[in-house]
Amino acid sequence: RDRFGFTAHMEFYEPHELERVVTRSAGLLDVTIDPAGAAEIAGRSRGTPRIANRLLRRVRDYAQVKADGVVTREIAAAALGVYEVDGRGLDRLDRAVLEALLKLFGGGPVGLSTLAVAVGEERETVEEVAEPFLVREGLLAR
Repeated sequence: RDRFGFTAHMEFYEPHELERVVTRSAGLLDVTIDPAGAAEIAGRSRGTPRIANRLLRRVRDYAQVKADGVVTREIAAAALGVYEVDGRGLDRLDRAVLEALLKLFGGGPVGLSTLAVAVGEERETVEEVAEPFLVREGLLAR
């Protein structure tokens, strides 16, 4: 990042911005999506377009197999339930970290390496994937 003489910081996207990303990506993937379906996916995307596009592809697959291929709010919610992404965007790893922190370590403090071992993930995965989102959401303090 420093090679260019400045460092840039990208802000997380707002849900309405991610709705536009999801709608555009649905068009590129030739997926019919209604605005409520796009909003459902956007709201669970952790403020990140890459995650929004990944979730859209999973929802598309679900809609093609379990429904008529059209992504509605109900289809998106059902698909994301199958993939264990809740309404706040928490996934299996996030819930495992929070559960371990609360149940195994009494709310903390606990070291990152110890927490990673407790959830069966690499330290870097917990540090780079789960921790930033949980801190940003106010569910975890460093």
